[in-house]
Formats: sequence, structure tokens, C-alpha cells
Amino acid sequence: MDNDERSIPKEFFWRRVHSIFGLLILLFLIEHFLTNSQSALLFGESGEGFIRAVNFIKNLPYLPVIEILIIGIPILVHAVLGIKYVFSAKFNSFPNSGKAPSLYKYKRNQAYTFQRITSWILLIGIIAHVSYMRFYRYPTHARLAEQTYYFTRLDLDPGLYSVSARLGVKLYSEDQIKSYLESLSQKKQTGNEISAEAQKVLESSSNEFNRNEQKLMIQWQNYEQKKEFIEALTKKKIERNQVIAQCPDFGTATLLMVRDSFKSVFKAILYTIFVLAASFHGFNGLWTFCITWGFVIKQRSQSKMVNVCYAVGALVALLGLASIWGTYWINLAK
Repeated sequence: MDNDERSIPKEFFWRRVHSIFGLLILLFLIEHFLTNSQSALLFGESGEGFIRAVNFIKNLPYLPVIEILIIGIPILVHAVLGIKYVFSAKFNSFPNSGKAPSLYKYKRNQAYTFQRITSWILLIGIIAHVSYMRFYRYPTHARLAEQTYYFTRLDLDPGLYSVSARLGVKLYSEDQIKSYLESLSQKKQTGNEISAEAQKVLESSSNEFNRNEQKLMIQWQNYEQKKEFIEALTKKKIERNQVIAQCPDFGTATLLMVRDSFKSVFKAILYTIFVLAASFHGFNGLWTFCITWGFVIKQRSQSKMVNVCYAVGALVALLGLASIWGTYWINLAK
């Protein structure tokens, strides 16, 4: 037997890679929807479950590495391979004139077609979602003394006053920010003098303990943190109907960002389509994964498995829809 006969075919290998990465993405989807649902389903807790969960994830060690290896790379590879398979797919689940095979009465043929349609929805949706939530709306942050604050821009509504008070959030209007900056401008000269003196200490210190140097360096650190705080507060420009929310942690800032986003019915409808497409694509893909890897072989078992996948998929979809329609309109309206 030669080497070509013993080697694994490339198509077989990449199909399995596509399948494995799809499973990783599905596990992330379940975690993501479960976390997000806590912004709406724990009534009376003002989204505290969501805040705890997001802060836990945010504080994981080496989080950027985890996001790249477990989320970023699987999504990228799965998407690239998926686009290739979509263009090579032959749909036969639509009625036609008879020039091509048409088996539109079979549910699995219909699922095959919907799997390809939802892949395009997800490709566009993921790019838009990451761009919007991770870059455009992502909170800025700054450390002041022993506390790190997170800032997010919000559209003002009457319920925001009571919600922000419960969450320990301070709101800055455009006029308040201007007034705050004017009060600090009087201290700018002193701060520049402290910075200049601190630079001299760094250049000429004898590395022997000196209480005066200690006091000066602490003042300099506080001054630098104050500048960072101001930059984070003023980084995103606001209009008269907007405020900047100063939040005590990342989870609270994210919760208010989610609440603000889903005040828009248009955005809620778009995300509803996105969630339904992701749930169908993920759990229909889970059924295919079980078949592909030989976990479910008999026809009767396959029929039962597809019902299990759709049932769990519907439950996960409900979690995703809860965060869209329940965060602002039910749990955090006021």
C-alpha cells in the first residue's frame, strides 16, 4: 500500500476541522446567551447576575489569548471553510420547473438549505455585532486611586436616572463635563510643576529612601491618573440628549450598553433575526456533527437526535431573545 492510500484525504480532514470548530462556536454561543439572559431574567436584581458573570469573564487571566484561540480562530476558520462549502452547495429544496432535481418536501433537504442561508446571515451579523459592541460601543476605562472606572455613552431616558442610582453609576451631561473640565483647568499649572519635578527625581534619584521624593512621586501618580480619567471621560463626544455613565466595573458598563442598544426596536428586530439564525445554524450543525463523527448511526436514533437538537436550540434561542426584549423593556425600564 503506497503513502497516498494511507494518508487522510484533504477534504475529509478540513470537513472535520470545520465540524470541530463549529462545535466550539456552539459552546461559546450557549455561554454567551446564558450570560446575556441574566440581564433580563433575574427580575428585581437589576441585572446583577449579568454583571457578576461579565466581570468574572473580564477578570480571567490571559483573556485576550483565550478569546483568540477559543473564539477568534474557530470562527475565522469555520467561516472561511463555510463560505467555500456554500458556493459548492447544490440546493434542491425549492420547487422549480423540472429542469433540476427538487426534493422540497423532505425536511432534511429544507434544513440543508436553511443551514446555508443562515450562514450568510451569521457572517454579516457577526461582523456587524463585533464592530458595534467591541469597537464602536466598547467602554473606555481609567484608574483613579484604587478604583478602575468604566465609561459608556448612553441616550438619555427617564428610567436611566433610577437605574443608574441602583447600580452606583454617575451620569455626566455635556454641561457637567464642561464645568468639570473648567474646575480642573485652574489646577493644571500645579500638575505640570509636579510632573516636571517628578521627572527630575527619575533622572537623578540616588535610589535611597527619601520621604519627600515618596510624597512627590505619589502626587505625580495621582496627577497622571487624573489625566487618564479625564481622557476616558471625554473620549466619546456626546449631544444634548446623551450622557456619559461612569461605572464602578466593566459588567455594569456593559449592562447599560446592552440596555441602551435594545431601546431601539429596529436594533432589537435585527438582533432577533441574528439570534434565531445562530440558534438554528448551531444546533442543526450539532446534529450533523453527531452524524459525521458516528455518535448517532441508526436512522431511528438520528430522528430522535434531531428533535433533541431542535428542542435545546429553541431553549437557547429563548435565552438570547430574553436579553434582547427583556433587558430594557421589562427588567431595566426604570
